[in-house]
Amino acid sequence: MAIVNRTPDSFYDRGATWEEQAAYDRVRQVVAEGADIVDIGGVKAAPGEDVTPAEEIRRIVDFVGNVRAEHPGVVISVDTWRSEVAREACAAGADLINDAWGGYDPELAAVAAEAGAGLVCTHTGGARPRTRPHRVDYADVVADVIEYTTALADRAEALGVDPAGILLDPAHDFGKNTWHSLEVTRRLGELAELGRPLLVSLSNKDFVGETLDLPVGERLTGTLAATAVCAWLGARVFRVHEVPETRAVLDMVATILGVRAPSRTVRGLA
Repeated sequence: MAIVNRTPDSFYDRGATWEEQAAYDRVRQVVAEGADIVDIGGVKAAPGEDVTPAEEIRRIVDFVGNVRAEHPGVVISVDTWRSEVAREACAAGADLINDAWGGYDPELAAVAAEAGAGLVCTHTGGARPRTRPHRVDYADVVADVIEYTTALADRAEALGVDPAGILLDPAHDFGKNTWHSLEVTRRLGELAELGRPLLVSLSNKDFVGETLDLPVGERLTGTLAATAVCAWLGARVFRVHEVPETRAVLDMVATILGVRAPSRTVRGLA
């Protein structure tokens, strides 16, 4: 899942795809690099300037429609917590609603059901959209993730969302400190045992930066290490900035697991 931000202030790319042409170029690039899903967002996750629903719609809906027309075979995801935005985006051609704020808008699941779209059920520990965690505490963070995301998924299924389109996201950094994100990573297999597909959003996150004491622009190696661990433990969708590097890691892990053949095998055989 490749990230395409229609925002002027994203934490990682600092608005690199704010201009419309740059955003279209980014979509073409990541599709060529092997992305299966394009995740389009119009509001950055961190605190910042207020973005109204109308402005969020203006930023992403026509863009979604144009991406749908140009790339009919690509899964289009929209990163929004607002049901009114999701409804417009699905009408324009989005396939998946990436609810990064974990059911804050209870109507979002109903929109997914009405539109025949998939839904990402995310753990935030009850955090409000666009807020940073402050002294959050869990008796058992993984147990909380399981309880929270399972409840969201069960509700979505009851409302009519196709079970095959419901994904769980433990949400590294969202409502969590670095210790929490590391524990979720280490115990990700417990979430995989739930039987629903897992999405992880690890790319250049603060838990990587704090673990290695690195700024945003120098976290790729740590991100890829966490990606390999999550892939081994059962994650199946990876929301990323760097597509080719992630694809190579995932192909290597899949081949070690025995679910993908090597691209070529001539060593010792010629």
